[in-house]
Amino acid sequence: MLVQPTSVAVGTWVERFLAAVILVGIVYCAIHAAQYGYLPAPFFFVPSDTFADWFNTAFWARRSDAYETWATIYPPLSFVFIRYLGIDRCYPQFRPFDPSAGLAARDCDWLGLVVMGAIFVLNVVLTWKTFRKIDVRTAPMRTICLALGMPMLNGLERGNLLLITYTCVLLAAGPLLSSARLRWFFAGLAINFKVYLVASFVALLLKRRWRWVEGALLATALIYLVTLAMYGAGSPSAILKNIRTFSGGGAGQILDLWHSMTYQHLISILETGSFPLTSIIGSLWVERLLVLLPVLGMITQLLLLLAALGIWLRPGDFTPHRAIALGTLMALVSSEAGMYTQIFFVLFVLMEPWRGFGRIWAIVMCYILAFPFDVPIDRLSETPYDTYFTDSTILISQTISIGPLLRPLMIMSICWALSLSTLNELRRNIYGRGDLKKPYPVTDTD
Repeated sequence: MLVQPTSVAVGTWVERFLAAVILVGIVYCAIHAAQYGYLPAPFFFVPSDTFADWFNTAFWARRSDAYETWATIYPPLSFVFIRYLGIDRCYPQFRPFDPSAGLAARDCDWLGLVVMGAIFVLNVVLTWKTFRKIDVRTAPMRTICLALGMPMLNGLERGNLLLITYTCVLLAAGPLLSSARLRWFFAGLAINFKVYLVASFVALLLKRRWRWVEGALLATALIYLVTLAMYGAGSPSAILKNIRTFSGGGAGQILDLWHSMTYQHLISILETGSFPLTSIIGSLWVERLLVLLPVLGMITQLLLLLAALGIWLRPGDFTPHRAIALGTLMALVSSEAGMYTQIFFVLFVLMEPWRGFGRIWAIVMCYILAFPFDVPIDRLSETPYDTYFTDSTILISQTISIGPLLRPLMIMSICWALSLSTLNELRRNIYGRGDLKKPYPVTDTD
């Protein structure tokens, strides 16, 4: 189907407007941080925790008991990688009753801050180059959405290793590298940084790319074994034990919804009553939501599975990035990995053209999810917080915002849009060609 020039022009202006909103939101966040000393919602609600993910990991990288004491779910690569990107003297040998590196380490370890900033800038450049190869016309707007949008900024603010993981995913699955072996290597790195990304690359089996997946999994295993030997801890049993412990914890307070990608934390609050939602919306609506929200999740997973089956039936009709997008979405909507992990499916959604209602809906949702601001609907009582930027203690009245309530639904709508688009394309191709035997291209060396 040809794209009408009018549709292309309208899409370009829509994307320009949405990208401009993101840039205005960034300016708003900068002004808020300068005026009040902390970043507004939906950035993390503890302002002293800025960059904590990076420096806490660096602290435990210099110890051997991260899996026993800190109960980390990171594979050993995270500790091997970050161990040599900081200044040893900035990290205490031991912090009683505190599993963090402390604010002093963040003030001292300038090298870690420089490395984080360098990775962020590298990601912006690589994202720009990637989207230019796909579509020069939309590259500026989609670079802003992905590389400067809220999920990526949230990853930077947290100092999460998701930043370097994104670099690896982009090089493994994007158009920048031609060598299959290099792509396998970066896929192996990505999976060793974030285990759930195995679903992204295994999804290429839907395209019958057997050799590619075998190469990526072999690289994953080799990198794991080498980094396990280097760090000296992180056996599969230790990681699985910590994952089970981590996944068994529910939301303990309303602010735990802050970065939710799914309704799992909201369901936990509804079940435990840790926040008096019954007095706000009534017991009848609480009961309805306890039925409706899990059903929505199951419908989403079913649609993703049906779309995956469609790609398996006619692999030549669909792009690799569609398969990876579906696999990534399945992994992320089936667990609660945090708002910043949106960058992994947004990358592949934004590789889609502005064509057809389903694709356009998914693209627009990705832009809205990238807005670096939220809409408050209520406020909690003032609480004293330490701040990282001003190194002071201030009173903050945290907000209950609309984002955590709508974000999971928006992400599910992306799943529905891509899944239904895939099934619709499958239907058209079957009825248009009358068979299920269209040859698919041999792309194992891509």
